[in-house]
Amino acid sequence: MTPPTKTTSPLPSAPSSQEPPPIWFLAPEGFFALPLAATPEERADLSHSFVRELYSRGDENVWEPAAPYYAAMAEMMAGTGVSYSAMGLFSTADENGTQDDGAQADGTQDGEVARHEGADGVAQCALTVAAVPTDQADTDTDVVAQGILAILSGDEYNDARWLDLPCGPAVSCVTLREYRIKPELTETGEQVDLLTGQIQVHVPFPTGPFTAVFTLHTASMDYWTEFCDLMAAVLQTVSFTDPTEGTEGLEGAEGAEGAEESQA
Repeated sequence: MTPPTKTTSPLPSAPSSQEPPPIWFLAPEGFFALPLAATPEERADLSHSFVRELYSRGDENVWEPAAPYYAAMAEMMAGTGVSYSAMGLFSTADENGTQDDGAQADGTQDGEVARHEGADGVAQCALTVAAVPTDQADTDTDVVAQGILAILSGDEYNDARWLDLPCGPAVSCVTLREYRIKPELTETGEQVDLLTGQIQVHVPFPTGPFTAVFTLHTASMDYWTEFCDLMAAVLQTVSFTDPTEGTEGLEGAEGAEGAEESQA
């Protein structure tokens, strides 16, 4: 799987009787955030830029019919509690090293993001984030995490574990499921057993009665280890305080460039 580079992805508002405090995290290059927004006009505008990024080698014949589809998907998510949703597309093409002039075997120079044809192989995943209201005092994040761990551990099919993240306590839950796809729905005309994996991480807010729920789901199980590492990298960047505070004028401050405040 092509190693991603980090870009900032803010967390928009989640529906609640009380607005959740802001939260920040960084999503890797290769994630394409769906056009979630509060109004149809905003979703329509965002969907046009979304399809041009997702189908970067397309044209108006592809973009125009695709934009309303993704705007409708974003509308369906309204009211579900999902405040960030993205498709992750990562090339599985082999890297063949560098040439003597510093160019990569695929023709790119050092520091450039390599672009590969989809036919060379693609590993896919979906990443969503929701801010879920929870009954807690602002300082009771340990108690909330312990309760979540106890509930998730009650299911024998869950691999639930305590995590100590830079932003505070959290609980991860890994589940694997196998689905049987009917022969009439497969290319070969034969039944296919599809194995999927899900990583879900609950991170209590220390700044309000909410819990952030990060969920990564994939059917590209040949790259399960890489996706686990990717999720771990995202979680290391979660912050409940503005990462740009105190970095003004500090060139190259890690995680500060392009960070934006967003309501969870």
